[in-house]
Amino acid sequence: MTIPQGTHLFVTGGAGFIGTALASRLSGCCQITLYDSFKQNALKNVPIDSESGIHVIQGDVLDLAHLKKAMKKATHVVHLAAIAGVDAVLENPVLTMKVNLQGTLHALEAACEVSRFERFVDFSTSEVFGTHAYKVEETHLTSQGSVGEARWSYAVSKLAGEFLSHSFFHQYQLPTVIIRPFNIYGPNQVGVGAVHHFVVRALKGQDLIVTGDGSQIRAWCYIDDIVEALLSALFKPEAVGEAFNIGNARSTVTIYDLAQKILHLSGSSSRLVFKPLDYTDVEIRVPNIDKARTLLGYEPKVDLEEGLSRTIEWYRSHL
Repeated sequence: MTIPQGTHLFVTGGAGFIGTALASRLSGCCQITLYDSFKQNALKNVPIDSESGIHVIQGDVLDLAHLKKAMKKATHVVHLAAIAGVDAVLENPVLTMKVNLQGTLHALEAACEVSRFERFVDFSTSEVFGTHAYKVEETHLTSQGSVGEARWSYAVSKLAGEFLSHSFFHQYQLPTVIIRPFNIYGPNQVGVGAVHHFVVRALKGQDLIVTGDGSQIRAWCYIDDIVEALLSALFKPEAVGEAFNIGNARSTVTIYDLAQKILHLSGSSSRLVFKPLDYTDVEIRVPNIDKARTLLGYEPKVDLEEGLSRTIEWYRSHL
């Protein structure tokens, strides 16, 4: 895809897994500002030189004044900053709500004050569809768990962020787009994710911890495919005002089968150890991506075995 001349991309949560991958893909093609608090840092594995066009700012999306100042020259924003991962959400439900909801409001408010602004992409989650999401379409009803269950703080905050993005589009004509990712994985993933956990432990010869009985079903999407979808959301006019499911239904397996595949592909002799599930989990998560195919031209290219092999080899060389 050709990047328009004069593009200045601003990425909140830019030092995370997806932000770093997006910056690497666009390095040298446009000006990029990565804005992050550096609670996690995938950027350390990506070389940045004077020719990359990448500028890094340490900051917090809860600091509205600093965010506005940092964003003032942007033309496009990808809002990735969030508290994510089941463990982090369970430990910090209040912070999860603050960062994911107030942080999104701040990012939208900052974008409204930018003089030459073209696109705001809000990164939501497939968890807005609740515990059973099989071939869900964008218009299907969203569903959350019981009030009081900290597990659902993440999904509720992300769904509220979607409503905010739609509201800024309708009331202020801010050109917003919403992406709902379905289980992204790949090289340089930091902190969370079953693939990250299984690959790292398999390569170290440690036990792979499976929560519950491993029957949970997920459709896995390789990082390169989500980046291509993001580029379409950023630059295609058809995307404005829309929400898109992004994933790869062809790469659907149970968590148990995923662990077995990783053991086989890595040649590991690690054992599977089952840990009781002490929170309500998502039983099935598989997207329908017809809308993204039609409006964005999105088609996932990397299927599960190829993606896992690439991921394993990256971690093998970096551990």
